[in-house]
Amino acid sequence: MSAPDTASLSAQLERQIATQASAQTAWLARLASFDSTRGNEGPCQAWLAAEFAARGWEVDSFAISEVEIAGKPGASPVVDADYDKAIQVVATTGSPQGGGRSLILQGHIDVVPTGAPELWERDPFTPVVKDGRMYGRGVNDMKVGVAAMVHALDALAALGYAPDAPVYVETVSEEECTGNGALATLERGYRADAAFIPESLDHQLLRAELGSVWVRARILGKPGHVMAFDPAANANLAAYEYVQDLVALTAEINREAQDHPWFGHITDPVKFSLGKIRGGDWLGSVPSWCEIECRLSVLPGHPLPEVRARVAACLQATADRLGTAHPEISWIGFQADGHVFEQGSAAEAVLARSHEEVMGTALESFSQTATSDTRQYDLYYGIPTLCYGGHGAGSHSPGEYTDLESMARTTRIIALFIAEWCGLRPLRE
Repeated sequence: MSAPDTASLSAQLERQIATQASAQTAWLARLASFDSTRGNEGPCQAWLAAEFAARGWEVDSFAISEVEIAGKPGASPVVDADYDKAIQVVATTGSPQGGGRSLILQGHIDVVPTGAPELWERDPFTPVVKDGRMYGRGVNDMKVGVAAMVHALDALAALGYAPDAPVYVETVSEEECTGNGALATLERGYRADAAFIPESLDHQLLRAELGSVWVRARILGKPGHVMAFDPAANANLAAYEYVQDLVALTAEINREAQDHPWFGHITDPVKFSLGKIRGGDWLGSVPSWCEIECRLSVLPGHPLPEVRARVAACLQATADRLGTAHPEISWIGFQADGHVFEQGSAAEAVLARSHEEVMGTALESFSQTATSDTRQYDLYYGIPTLCYGGHGAGSHSPGEYTDLESMARTTRIIALFIAEWCGLRPLRE
């Protein structure tokens, strides 16, 4: 049995994916029902490993702690995490001695915390389908991408085809805070001719992205009774001075970004976030300590050591202005470079044809003011990487949803990409 031409295969896939739509939606809902926030990914990964094994794929399930990642390119500090519980899954399918090109299909299953429960209309981990959308924590970022890549392979199998090259289906954790899950798969030995990460990007190709640094500053005050009030002695109040100076540093970097070749067209692409603040021990005492945890974007071409040095200098200058000791500074999570994807790669050309076949439009690319796992494969390990996926909105918010029709289109695009990139062979001669 020979593989059909692209148009014929696309039509067959469209019918097959429509046939399996209800099953795919149910599969996504089950995947999204797992509370896979940091440290809780194990049950979700165990379910996925069983799903992959049931498909006849070879499954490797391992903890990050089993892989030596310290000091490797792309490694971020491990803080407040038990990596014995940080499970990664890699399932191998396709033909090990086939004539096509090998492929990594990767999606992260870790999700961000739900935040204040009062802001949710429904339980975050009980997905609801309404008006063609599925709502719930993680449905868009990015469990829908995992559903699309798995069911793309399912659709090809239902038509009697398997990839004619090794395909590594990876479900990882730590994407939302370090990228160390993706790094662990690479250091475990999984490499391929290309990688494809179907993040929800409105059917656009990611061309450039920002990196980020996470920093914790422990600010010390001058403790005493509140009757001897001195604003400079109050560590909690002093924290706001540090934050305002970091906001000013961000504005300075954004002025520099106005001439950036990939982000100059975006107003204020560099983002600062005061993510956490905690301090003090007793209401009747002047707080003696306060910790702030912050995130700052990193532009491509701005080396991480230089960005960290600017942040540290900013924090120390605030302390000098206040006349207090320099804060203790820790780099606590993401230490990720910004980077730009090579234009005109063979993998991009294949995606462009697959996209146009399904969407009827030329593939467009964009610059993203956020961070993804792509740098681990593309920047640090030299694997041409595509980041492309369907439509949804509200990621990291109580209104998070994904569009189910877009999921079907993304599934077909990935299947067409596999067919051309890897080639196809009949499941049964």
